[in-house]
Amino acid sequence: MDTVTQARTLDPRPVAPSLFAHFVLRSSNMAAMVDWYSTVLGMHVVKRNDFICFLTYDDEHHRLAIVNIPGLQAPSRTSWGLAHVAYAYRGVGELLSTYRRLKALDIEPYRPIHHGPTLSMYYRDPDGNSVELQIDCFKTKEETAAYFQTEAFTRNPIGVDFDPETLVAAWERGASEADLLRQPDGPMASPQGL
Repeated sequence: MDTVTQARTLDPRPVAPSLFAHFVLRSSNMAAMVDWYSTVLGMHVVKRNDFICFLTYDDEHHRLAIVNIPGLQAPSRTSWGLAHVAYAYRGVGELLSTYRRLKALDIEPYRPIHHGPTLSMYYRDPDGNSVELQIDCFKTKEETAAYFQTEAFTRNPIGVDFDPETLVAAWERGASEADLLRQPDGPMASPQGL
């Protein structure tokens, strides 16, 4: 019996990916890197051998792989390339709880910045890679995207440095989420180190 096939045409328009799947780091420091990402992001090992380790924090098969390559050199901070990778939390309470938990383990952000659309804390992993932990400051993705078109964002596209301990104290006093997410006054933060 013959089967009938239907001709198909591929779409020539660009197709956006359905999700950001994972990233891979090369390291000569695999054990410390696996420990750090497990501690900071609550990741767990999916599969590990002497050469590579796959980790995830959700139902994706892996969100990070660390390739163990002895003898690598740290990249210069003045080189171009990836500046940081960012992870979002659902709310300010989750972000501040994570900050407090990590601080108790002597893992502190090197750069807390209120960007306007996001409230962000930047950390360095054991190899010096920058990891941003952040929350959106607006209720919807559309409101966040609209903020990029405002005069306030045009004047200050980087944001304002903030003190996480001041925010934690305000949270513990019962400040509203709107107050906690309002960008403080201050000079534009330096773009160095983002």
